[in-house]
Amino acid sequence: MTTVTLQPVISGIQFFADRVSKLESREEQLLSSSWSNGIGDRFYSFETAWFAIVSGCRLMRGRGGLHPIEQSPLLRVEGLKKVFRSGEADLVLFENLSFQVNKGEMLAIVGQSGAGKSTLLHIVGALDRPSAGAVYCAHSQVNSLSEDDAAEFRNREIGFVWQFHYLLPEFTALENVAMPLLTRGQALSIAEQEASSWLRQVGLEARGHHRSGELSGGEQQRLALARALITKPQLLLADEPTGDLDGRTAEVVFELIARLHREHQLTSLIATHNLAFARRCHRVMRLDQGRMEEVAPESLPA
Repeated sequence: MTTVTLQPVISGIQFFADRVSKLESREEQLLSSSWSNGIGDRFYSFETAWFAIVSGCRLMRGRGGLHPIEQSPLLRVEGLKKVFRSGEADLVLFENLSFQVNKGEMLAIVGQSGAGKSTLLHIVGALDRPSAGAVYCAHSQVNSLSEDDAAEFRNREIGFVWQFHYLLPEFTALENVAMPLLTRGQALSIAEQEASSWLRQVGLEARGHHRSGELSGGEQQRLALARALITKPQLLLADEPTGDLDGRTAEVVFELIARLHREHQLTSLIATHNLAFARRCHRVMRLDQGRMEEVAPESLPA
């Protein structure tokens, strides 16, 4: 018998109840009544603009048009600091980081290797703790949670995608995607039904019975994305999700992330070295020499 230890990636895969309100349905109806001038600019009626104001949304000029973004922040980081002990000295990775991310935003975090992008995502996702400062997400102070509460928070609110897929080689694609539901006690039939739906959404329905080692690198990453989102998290954390892929495959995966972000009303933080991809996000933050600064997306190379 083979014993499989589920890694923190699996235990961190999220669950929170599906919530679609009448207000959101009305918003979608109004936002669908728009028109384009053919060069990427999209226009909305006065009724749509007024609805955006009274419902707490704003229309943001994005890389591909206007996107409805709620004014209320889902994530707030205050005075964050991380220090590692290196021999007899302290290595300050970053300090005094403060920013917030509104619901529905896609935020890119750029910076050189070793700048602390991955560590920042680990802290936001309750996989690590800061040396100082606070992280508030989805009505929780993340850095003050106990280990058990942090695990429950990750399961409920966060979806993780890494540069390496961390798929379980003993299981099929369908079983890998269903695993987060199975580990939470969901019935096998329901978990497999949901997994099949997500395989369709990432274009892998025909590959459901293949093991992960039989998939290409791009297919593996698309599968990891389906696994991250099957339990409907509020926040997607993606750490170099296209870093191991060739240019064409990376484009396919990024477009998939962007589409699922829109369709499932996610809030997303993406750490990336790809400035062309960062340019297409709503906002860009650069982490450099322990400091964070906001960068205009249009200032980045296409």
